Order: sequence, then C-alpha cells, then structure tokens
Amino acid sequence: MKKFFVAAVLALFAGIGMTMAQMPDVKIENHQGNVISTRSLLKAGKPTIISFWSITCKPCLMELNAINDQMIDWLDEADFQVVAVSIDDTRSSAKAKALASGSGWNDFIVLYDKNQDFKRAMNVNLTPQVFIMDADGKIVYSHTGYTPGSEAELFKIVKSLQ
Repeated sequence: MKKFFVAAVLALFAGIGMTMAQMPDVKIENHQGNVISTRSLLKAGKPTIISFWSITCKPCLMELNAINDQMIDWLDEADFQVVAVSIDDTRSSAKAKALASGSGWNDFIVLYDKNQDFKRAMNVNLTPQVFIMDADGKIVYSHTGYTPGSEAELFKIVKSLQ
C-alpha cells in the first residue's frame, strides 16, 4: 500500500508539471528530414519555447500562429527560440510538413516526432502542451491548452530568463 501511495504522489507531481526537470535526450527528425538529438537544441544557450502540436489540434495551430504573429517584435526584446514539435505519425507527417511550411513559421525550429518518443519523454498527454526551458535546458514552465492571449504569458516568462 505504501509503494502505491508513493507512486501515486510521484505520478501526480509529474502530471502537474516537470518544472526544473532537464530536457530528455531523444532522436527526432527536423524539417529537412535529418535526425537530430533534442539536446542539440540547447547548444543555442538561450531560453526555448517547446510546443507540441498536431494537424488535427485547432488550439495548437491557433497558439503557434499567435506566437508566430508576435515573433518579430518579441525577438527585438529577447533572445530565445521556438521549437514546434509535431506529434503526427508517419502517415500524417507529410501533411504536418506541408502545414508547417505553409504557415510561415520561418522563425521556428520544426521537428517531427513520428514515433512520439519525445512526447513520451516529456510526459505530454494532451495538446497543445507548451514548455519553456531556460538556457541550461531546465523546464521552468509548462501549460496545456490554449486561450487567445495566453501567448503573452509565455513571452513574459521568456523575458524573465534573460
């Protein structure tokens, strides 16, 4: 019974957020079709917004488009990067690539998690799921879902990491 209780408490905290956890090292495909390590994203040495999305998730697309609309102004005020991680499977990845290309997400790093290994490693259960990593790769913020205007909260946190 005690083991069950400890496991339940740990699962609860894992579900609440992974704050201060480190970015896992997972192999994933980039927009050019090359396999990269997720840890290679840390080489930039700057805060990173990581957004998990899929082609069927309208709130995901709304949030990424809202971030994209603000990106030019935000980059004038803070040095950070945005990583958009598609969790669409192999059958849908071509549609995901076309959607990403057609959405004008030119300032984003777009990755394709076809086997959902990165999704599992980051404990993503619902999309959109957004994480903010500090320059050292520690998760400092996480949220699920999207409400119009909530992208401003993301930028506020990114600015506080400068």
